[in-house]
Amino acid sequence: MSSWSPERDMALKPLAARAGWRRLRRVLGSRFVTALAEPHGVDRYLGLISPLWSVDEVRAEVVDVVHLTERSVTLTLRPNGNWAGARAGQYARVAVEVDGVRRTRCFSLAGAEGRADGTIEITAKVNPAGMVSSYLKTHARPGLVVVLSQAEGDFVLPSEPPEHVVLISGGSGITPVMALLRVLAGRGCGITFLHYDRTPEDVIYREELAALDRANPALTVAYSYTGAPGAGRFDGRFHGAHLEIAPRYAEALTYVCGPASLRDAVGAHWAAEGIADRVRTERFTVAPPVPEPGSATGEVRFTRSGRTIRDDGRTLLEQAESAGLRPEHGCRMGVCHTCTTVQSAGAVRNVLNGAVSAEPGQRVQVCVTVPCGDVELDL
Repeated sequence: MSSWSPERDMALKPLAARAGWRRLRRVLGSRFVTALAEPHGVDRYLGLISPLWSVDEVRAEVVDVVHLTERSVTLTLRPNGNWAGARAGQYARVAVEVDGVRRTRCFSLAGAEGRADGTIEITAKVNPAGMVSSYLKTHARPGLVVVLSQAEGDFVLPSEPPEHVVLISGGSGITPVMALLRVLAGRGCGITFLHYDRTPEDVIYREELAALDRANPALTVAYSYTGAPGAGRFDGRFHGAHLEIAPRYAEALTYVCGPASLRDAVGAHWAAEGIADRVRTERFTVAPPVPEPGSATGEVRFTRSGRTIRDDGRTLLEQAESAGLRPEHGCRMGVCHTCTTVQSAGAVRNVLNGAVSAEPGQRVQVCVTVPCGDVELDL
């Protein structure tokens, strides 16, 4: 919430200042300094000087806020010297404090990689039930400090871009695809961009896309709307006929990000063509497990709160929330690890990889874990 001041700029200045910060960080992270800072830790004292300073944590100041659509917010962030950089198409976990609790959510980075000023860009499409996106939409102002993870993900371009790239996105899935487009534009390769949304007013980056389309003869941009027939080049959800704008799509490298229905439809089409290996996908959500009737047995005991419920087959996070608990969580898809807690007894199954584990005292991600019989959790 603090305003910017040159006196605490050391951790943010790019390049030369960052090298100086890394040297200082080694000193601050030494055993000697750490021992002197006990019991509060070095970061506690650094925070008294600047909320951006930290020995290890990536913190970033909001330097610009734009509302491109009614339901989105785009933030330009300037990370401190602990930020290791990112590639276009990657994502980062963003944490903010809401009502005294740190909440985390994954956001794709929308900016082209390697900005000279060291800033990065994220765009959040607001989910009315999402604490982080709603908070950023309402409260984000220049000067707000957020916490970041390092960049993650492999939805990135190869070192040598192919001659033709097809980009397909739906809704908020436009964010990482936009980052790829910003890198590719001007490189001379053929680019076909196909975006699906409800109406033209819902399209984030619509004005920038129009400008890129006008400026780049090698770029073709087309839209398909599910709620505004006739407003785009196509109507409705993805169909193979929409690929008329990309006649060489079988030779291209295709990147897809958006709802599961879009990813599935594109994946099925490419698989039917025998070119599934030419598709790269980025997912935002994980389909929740659907228990078979009668398959869920046993009890889930939340030892810290003293509550016990019958297992209904859903994830441990969903069952904890149904029991009235509010465990800290972020992405709800097994990426951010914010919901990790201790499993003190019983066995659980990871819904992403099917792995079953029954070791007491292990830490589990409750958003992607379901019980296997009786389970005890430190919640």
